[in-house]
Amino acid sequence: MARLKLKDLREKSVDELLSQLVELKGELAKLKIDAAKGTLRKDTGRIKYYRRDIARILTILREKGKKL
Repeated sequence: MARLKLKDLREKSVDELLSQLVELKGELAKLKIDAAKGTLRKDTGRIKYYRRDIARILTILREKGKKL
């Protein structure tokens, strides 16, 4: 998945942001499980990017006034 840009995220609706948030959290959970098992070798840096993308989405949702 490509890195998320703030400009693109701000143009999306709240429903689209929430669905993308759920998708990213699922991917992050899979990566964390693989890291705990020791099967994640090359892609350890993706965990950081998923966490940052989740934080970006949460920030924009808070800016739009959506309570989570």
